Amino acid sequence: MQTVLISGAGVAGLTLAHWLRHHGYAPTVVERAPALRPGGHAIDVRGVALDVLDRTGLLGEARRARTRMRGMSMHDGDGNELWRSTEMTYSSGRLDNGDIELLREDLTAMLYERTRDAAEFLFDDSIAVLAQAEDGVQVTLAGGARRTFDYVIGADGLHSRVRRLAFGPESDHLRHLGSHVAVFSTDNFLDLDHWQMWVQSETASYCVYPVRENTEIRATLGFMSQSLDHDHRDLEQQKNLLAENMASLGGDTPKLLEAMRTAPDFYFDAMAQVHMDSWTRGRVALVGDAGYCASPLSGQGTSLALVGAYVLAEELGRPSADPATALPRYEERMRPYVALNQALATENPGQGASEESLTRAKNALTLGDA
Repeated sequence: MQTVLISGAGVAGLTLAHWLRHHGYAPTVVERAPALRPGGHAIDVRGVALDVLDRTGLLGEARRARTRMRGMSMHDGDGNELWRSTEMTYSSGRLDNGDIELLREDLTAMLYERTRDAAEFLFDDSIAVLAQAEDGVQVTLAGGARRTFDYVIGADGLHSRVRRLAFGPESDHLRHLGSHVAVFSTDNFLDLDHWQMWVQSETASYCVYPVRENTEIRATLGFMSQSLDHDHRDLEQQKNLLAENMASLGGDTPKLLEAMRTAPDFYFDAMAQVHMDSWTRGRVALVGDAGYCASPLSGQGTSLALVGAYVLAEELGRPSADPATALPRYEERMRPYVALNQALATENPGQGASEESLTRAKNALTLGDA
């Protein structure tokens, strides 16, 4: 049985582990965090990615866990309402479509339950060194263990360590999109009832919406800026940057920034995309954000992760698959789909892509027979 080391226990990594096991591989997942990462914003599963969830046996469960927004309102920078809609929200599109919006942590929990007994999990560890040989990849983990795998897959996000080790510096592959974003959860002090609220000025904006039967809210805050030189591990520095750049907004912004200070799941990063000439090198490959992050502005990051993981496992699962055939075929199938979905983030800055573009992009790939 061939072995695969997957770096990252997010949507891409867990989906890949499930489907590699289905195809007869022995997957190991290494995750730097001590457990599945909590928090995160609501994510969307659309088009062909719904077929992946269906084949994974999770479509019904995901539909039951979906958000239940009744609509949204848009407010100016002082908090004054400009307009409202009961037909759509910016985050999920039309409320009567067949797509699914659910919390990221709910989806990863579902995938983990489906995968936990089919893969080896190494939490609180990470890859420190990769050394490729003709017949495998020698790996040294940060915890000191040394092992050899037939393949190593980076499913470790925008700041992928596998990408850095196997493909070179992060700066060679990241394309900054001119803004930064933070996500965190807090109590529903706004008393929102299945309602999404946006506040927006020329340089900053935020979105808040209730989850967990209106008992808490998830907040997504962003501001325009060029690339910032900040420490990705220094949460206090990131919170100070956010507070400084959001201070011009009125309304409930001060209360929101106060809640940010004690949020248990604060996340901050640049809006950026990953563009690479190749996502594979020898026996190492990248999947999801690590190889082709489209940014939250596309609304398709989760779908790219699900579909990319499924297609990669499908190609590795073909009879007599080897690195010289399976990995290039994975790239060949995914490239057009990735290109269309990444383009959604930049088609109409500040307003979002058109419904026609989203429909085309989310369906721009056909899965093989199950």
